[in-house]
Amino acid sequence: MYYNYWNLEKPPFDNVPDPSMYAECHTSMENAIAETLFAIEEGGECIAVIVGDVGLGKTMSLRMIIDSIAQDKYKIALITNPSTTFVQLMREIIGQITGKQCEEKKKVDLIEIFNKLLFKTIDEGKKVLVFIDEANAISSANLENLRLLTNMQDDKRNLFTMVLAGQMELARRLEQPKFANLFQRIGTYNKIEKIPSIDMVKSYVETRIKLAGGKRKIFTDDAFNIIWEHSEHGIPRLINKICKLALKAGETNGFCEINGEVIHQVGERFRKITGPAVQKRMPRKRPKEEMIPSSVEELEIVHEKVSVNQKEEHDEQLVEKWSMKEPSIDLPEENSTEEDSLSLNKNEYFEPFITQSSSCAMPASVINNDSLVQDDIAETEIGECKLRIILPSDLIQQAQSTTQEHRLKLAGAMAAKTLKENPQLTKSPYADPVSIWSEIRDLVLSKIG
Repeated sequence: MYYNYWNLEKPPFDNVPDPSMYAECHTSMENAIAETLFAIEEGGECIAVIVGDVGLGKTMSLRMIIDSIAQDKYKIALITNPSTTFVQLMREIIGQITGKQCEEKKKVDLIEIFNKLLFKTIDEGKKVLVFIDEANAISSANLENLRLLTNMQDDKRNLFTMVLAGQMELARRLEQPKFANLFQRIGTYNKIEKIPSIDMVKSYVETRIKLAGGKRKIFTDDAFNIIWEHSEHGIPRLINKICKLALKAGETNGFCEINGEVIHQVGERFRKITGPAVQKRMPRKRPKEEMIPSSVEELEIVHEKVSVNQKEEHDEQLVEKWSMKEPSIDLPEENSTEEDSLSLNKNEYFEPFITQSSSCAMPASVINNDSLVQDDIAETEIGECKLRIILPSDLIQQAQSTTQEHRLKLAGAMAAKTLKENPQLTKSPYADPVSIWSEIRDLVLSKIG
């Protein structure tokens, strides 16, 4: 395993809510945990709420809270998928508290069972705790039903505490006037923010390394500024993914430390993999008689019906119609360059990552209709995969009779189809589809231009 290479006992940056990997350097998260524990153990509150954007540590906070309380004093239910009916929600809560599957299906009976369970638990000297993660997924009706459960209390104390954790949508809903009755019952209300500074990010990374058994410095000082930038200024989930990928890259390439350049390469790769997809533009409506091919596959069908010996004017009109249509496959912008897309197979840090095994080498064909004369062949190697693209003569004739812009679009569509038909080209998670698409497009363009 890659972490053994760094003399670690376990993975330090897995994105799982493992309390043993908690790093005390995330101020807002520490405050949320401390105040929620107060609401449970001392404040006797009926509701505590933790909110925050994705990837900031809400689930980890819940696990830390559960791990911190005395297990012999509480009966705990943890709901991780609350987007269910209220009946299903109550059956899950009751089942976890009792340790037995609840078969009751009527809401009124479930509420009665829960009420009796609360008093029975109090008589045993314990208290019921209900934790609901992803609480932003709870319906408005179920939020109101959960509020009504808090009416179950005696004259001196609340009989249970409910902890809600969710994205900012939960906060916006709770603060609406129609939920004022519920909002007023919230005892502690915390928002988890990003890790606030580069120094705190450094402390977070180095603490996780130590908790995983590390006894030496792995990340150089210049790495943390770049981690900060590529983690969108301190999102723990992104920090974990970038650092984990960097450790794997270091193990693959035999590095003794992870410096800023390695982090930059990983961060760029990660950013492009997870960035927003290029939006497809809808074509303008055209009369039925002017319908144009909707994809490269449809373009092939058109070509099967067109003889090579037909007039050049027909070919020119066909290309003109095709060029007006945006390809149906998401493609990079036309002005994209290879510099805009990091090419890993040209980078010394990641070259072993994307090298395909020899077993994946196979010929590929973009358009190969028996009815068309195969006039030219474009061949290249991507990694260890040999690519062979057959270019029919009528396509070449069409391309040569139109503008450079139209040729670029046609070559791009053919490159996209090649990627679609040959998934081994992008089999590695670190292969850059944009760079490979660009390389194939340029190859085709050199032949048809």
